Amino acid sequence: MARVLVSDKLSKTAVQIFKDRGVEVDYLPDLGKDKEKLLEVIGQYDGLAIRSATKVTEKVIEAAGKLKVIGRAGIGVDNVDIPAASRKGIIVMNTPFGNSITTAEHAVAMMFAVARQLPAADASTQAGKWEKNRFMGVEITGKTLGIIGCGNIGAIVAARGVGLKMRVIAFDPFLSAERAANMGIEKVELEELFRRADFITLHTPLTDKTRNIIDAASIASMKDGVRIINCARGGLIVEQDLADAIRSGKVAGAGIDVFEVEPATDSPLFGLDNVVCTPHLGASTTEAQENVALQVAEQMADYLTKGAVSNALNMPSITAEEAPILTPYVKLAEILGSFAGQLTDEPILEVEILFDGAPAGMNTRALTSAALAGLLKPQMQTVNMVSAPLMAKERGIAVSEVRRDKSGVFDGYVQLTVKTDKQSRSVAGTCFSDGKPRFIMIKGISMEAEVGRHMLYTANRDIPGVIGELGMTFGRNGINIANFHLGRDHEGGSAIALLYLDAPLDEAFLNEVRQLNAIGQAKLLSFDV
Repeated sequence: MARVLVSDKLSKTAVQIFKDRGVEVDYLPDLGKDKEKLLEVIGQYDGLAIRSATKVTEKVIEAAGKLKVIGRAGIGVDNVDIPAASRKGIIVMNTPFGNSITTAEHAVAMMFAVARQLPAADASTQAGKWEKNRFMGVEITGKTLGIIGCGNIGAIVAARGVGLKMRVIAFDPFLSAERAANMGIEKVELEELFRRADFITLHTPLTDKTRNIIDAASIASMKDGVRIINCARGGLIVEQDLADAIRSGKVAGAGIDVFEVEPATDSPLFGLDNVVCTPHLGASTTEAQENVALQVAEQMADYLTKGAVSNALNMPSITAEEAPILTPYVKLAEILGSFAGQLTDEPILEVEILFDGAPAGMNTRALTSAALAGLLKPQMQTVNMVSAPLMAKERGIAVSEVRRDKSGVFDGYVQLTVKTDKQSRSVAGTCFSDGKPRFIMIKGISMEAEVGRHMLYTANRDIPGVIGELGMTFGRNGINIANFHLGRDHEGGSAIALLYLDAPLDEAFLNEVRQLNAIGQAKLLSFDV
């Protein structure tokens, strides 16, 4: 039975989801604050469910010998070392939809608060003052709202802006013009957004490209009197530059929920007129906290019990519905990769994966990940579907996918081609109705063969006597051949053989086989079947 540690506060309902799905769970909500204790116990668990308090560092990941999945109840994963998790083969999931409405509503609330100076007016009035003329606000109706990042949350803010009769423009490289038109908004470049917007709200992740996206230079290109809202991530705005612009009057106000350093006990923005600051409350509603807790529990339980992958940041998603259909082809892709990997001794330069027929309509990213895992495992051992794409990229291996309609006698097949400086090697396979993978082509030679746990692959010239020599050599050494498959490209040309063995061969015997007449290559293969 899989075992999960919950090291931050989740609801009782979320904890019960694990139990109902057959997952053992230890609920220790304060453990995330005890780094040493976390390091001591993490090796016992298959899954780790967290919020923001637990810091999953490289050190924690190294200590997590059994860990398969980390689930973050929330969207931000700044507290997880994702590259370290990926190298270790650990899936990192988040819950990007559970708090989308809550965060969007907070951004809209901040926009109203800044437009009408509500916090300052409240403090003044409750202090017994009546400074009606001091708090002159602006309407938002008819104003231009510029949204940087139009994903889940940004799209909700856009819809609210349209509903408030604002002109909404958005910058997002992944937003199509058609999608923008359907939303009733206008897609623009970032420079145009800065130039036109009366209000700017940020809804983009923090990456190398977005860090400091609002600084002194970008502020200088904005309208005088612009108002800026950030409920996304600290680090998107250079806080000192924004503070200087507010003091100068260039920026009329700002609503800031996130800071570069959190908890934020000090900031250049604190104490400035018409700057509304909140302590990272974007996702802080009862509904959102419950939603993300339930969602992360469901996602982790589905993965640990069914192999379904949802909202993973370092692996293709696999739904619970497609998992049974995809699983045989995942196994096939891994075996094809393993075959090529065990036969390839030189550095790999390129990998091309062809999906023909039925597999072309499947989740090919998952199949590619499986093929790369099989390919790299002979050299790296601990690689899996999570870490394989990253490892291939780090080694400079160019990976490409090709999809095409059914082109042969099989309903569908997968072909893997591996290129090195010296050669190009291809292997193809398919899955029959029994779900078992079969080889159907090796080195361009057609051959229908099952996959065995221990196999010997040989390549030779197509001349008489080779089969007899192989049989006699095995017989002299008292080694049984369980099964035998042959193939050739043409009479007198190249031939290959797959021999199925009851146990692996020792190196001395393998060298004896390699000395046989016409044998050009002999390689022992092992598959997890």
